[in-house]
Parts: sequence; C-alpha cells; structure tokens
Amino acid sequence: MEKPILGLAPMDGVTDAAFRYMVATHGKASVIFTEFTNVEGLARGAAKMLVAFLYDEIERPVVAQVFGTEVESYYKAAVMLCEMGLDGIDINMGCPAKSVATKGAGAGLIQTPALARELIRSVKRGIKDWSEGISLEKAGLHEDIIAEIVQMKVGRVFERRLLPVSVKTRIGYDSVVAEEWVRVLLEERPANITMHGRTLKQMYSGQADWEVLGKAAAVCKGSGVSFLGNGDIKSMDDALAKVKEYGLDGVLVGRAVMGNPWFFIGHEPSVEERIAAVKEHCDAFEKIFGDKLAFHNIKKHLVWYLKGFEGVKEMRMQLMMSSGFDEVREIMSSLKYLPPTF
Repeated sequence: MEKPILGLAPMDGVTDAAFRYMVATHGKASVIFTEFTNVEGLARGAAKMLVAFLYDEIERPVVAQVFGTEVESYYKAAVMLCEMGLDGIDINMGCPAKSVATKGAGAGLIQTPALARELIRSVKRGIKDWSEGISLEKAGLHEDIIAEIVQMKVGRVFERRLLPVSVKTRIGYDSVVAEEWVRVLLEERPANITMHGRTLKQMYSGQADWEVLGKAAAVCKGSGVSFLGNGDIKSMDDALAKVKEYGLDGVLVGRAVMGNPWFFIGHEPSVEERIAAVKEHCDAFEKIFGDKLAFHNIKKHLVWYLKGFEGVKEMRMQLMMSSGFDEVREIMSSLKYLPPTF
C-alpha cells in the first residue's frame, strides 16, 4: 500500500456501510475499516450481525474489525469474512469500554499477551484454510451464518487468497507499555499495528501521546510490519505533519471524519454540499440496509453534517426527533437558504 497510509478508523456505531460509502465517495481514504463486531456472536449464528460487513466496491480496500476472546470463534469469523470478500481482518485490542475490556477483550488483551498472540494465530489459520479451499460447512460455521452469506454473495465470487491480519490497540492498559507491547505483537508478524495514543485507563480523556507513538513506531522499523498512529487528528495537514514528525507509516482518523466525508481530500464543503450530503446519506442508508438497520441509527450522522449552521440547535433537535427519511428531507429542504457560520 502506498505511504503515507491515511485511513478511516473503525468506530463502533459509526463506521457502518452507509457512512463508509459516503467517505469513499467524497474523499477516498487509503484504507477503510468496519465497526467492530463480536466473534463469539458470529460463531454462534447471529446472522444479523453480518450487516456490519456490508460494503460497496468503491470502499476497497475495506478491512473487517472483530473483537472477542474465544480462539475458535476467531477462526470461524476469519473464514466467513474471507468468504464475504473483505480485504483484511483487524483484531480489536484497544476498545476501552467496560463491557468489552472487563471480559478480557479489546484493550483487556494488553493484559493477556499470550492470548492476544493466540488470537492472531487463529485468524491466520482461518485465512490459510479458506485460501486452500475449506468450505464453510467444514470450517464449522453455523447454518444461519452460511445461509446469510450465500444470500449476501449472490452473483459474486472472490479469489481465494491470503488476507492480511492487523491489530488496533492502545499504548497500555493502566500504564504506558507501548514499546514492550509492540514487541509482543511483532512475534506474530501482523501486517500492520495501529496504536491509539492513550491507555485504557485514560479512555478518551486528555491528549493522545504522540511521543509514545513515535517510540512504538521505531520498534517496528525494519520488521516489515507497518505502524499507524491514531488519536486527536484534526485535519489532513495535521495527519501528514504527525506522520513526518514521529516517523510513522501513516495514521487512522476517526472523530474528525464524523459529518465530514470530505476529510481525506481536505475539502471545506459549502452549505449546499452539506445539505446535499445529508440527503445522499439518507439515500445510501435506505438502499444499503433496507429494513436491516433501524432509522434511528442514522440520526447522529445527520446532526454531524450540520456543524456551522445558524440555528444549529433547533435543526439538530428536529432531526433527532424525526421518525423517517421523508421527514428528514423535508427538514433539510427548509434549511437551504441558511448561511454558514464557519
């Protein structure tokens, strides 16, 4: 992949297929990640969870992110994601949410390095078996998952190949152990390591520590494993400056892209473009999900597009109280003459 890598970070409840489509359409990132999905649920047949891995060809390369702690569930998830034609599999070892980390998943894996390494091996094993021709049935996938994948794949056949496995993590659990932790991960030769510049204990408070990220990146030099930084990127200029200053292969950007699919081309949208994007996002959401994802899931996205408008509070309230796409379009049509306040 061409460097610097400037990608869209995985964000729970944010990087769904409609949002990723908007980013890919308006400002192509180097790589795009799905929101994280639980491997145990997938392994047990929760076919509805596969909606997280819907994607459009325009998004490629698109990488599926998963989380959990069960080794065999990672194997099954790897096989199903290969079968769905994703371009890579990323293991979440950085989520700080209590519901995830206290169960040993996400950033909790920083405390169990042996398990973390085993999970990487399990994903690689699933990918290898799929590349060599294993069927979904023989891999032990649940019948409901198989049926859903068959439906999702109608008319599409994907080359059986080895996909890259990557890890997204943090600089530590309750203290900074970034360099030591990177050395542990390097033992399993992931294709890439992305590191967020905060510990789990910090959650999202304070500032991301890019000095630490630079030291962790140095550990990867010469290993053949790329290293991406993550945390508090504000603009493309900011992203490129951090890549250069801290010796990174690139960055993943999260919150700065919310309501701003133009981020990766550094474009400042006009009022008309923002209004058009809201309508386009609604169209994409309806087309992609149909009745697979409830309308309320799009509301936060629509509100994010409205940053900088006069009367923004009232507009946001209207959108958050809306109950359908026609109502949203009506609201937006009434906003087209309002001036921006950038």
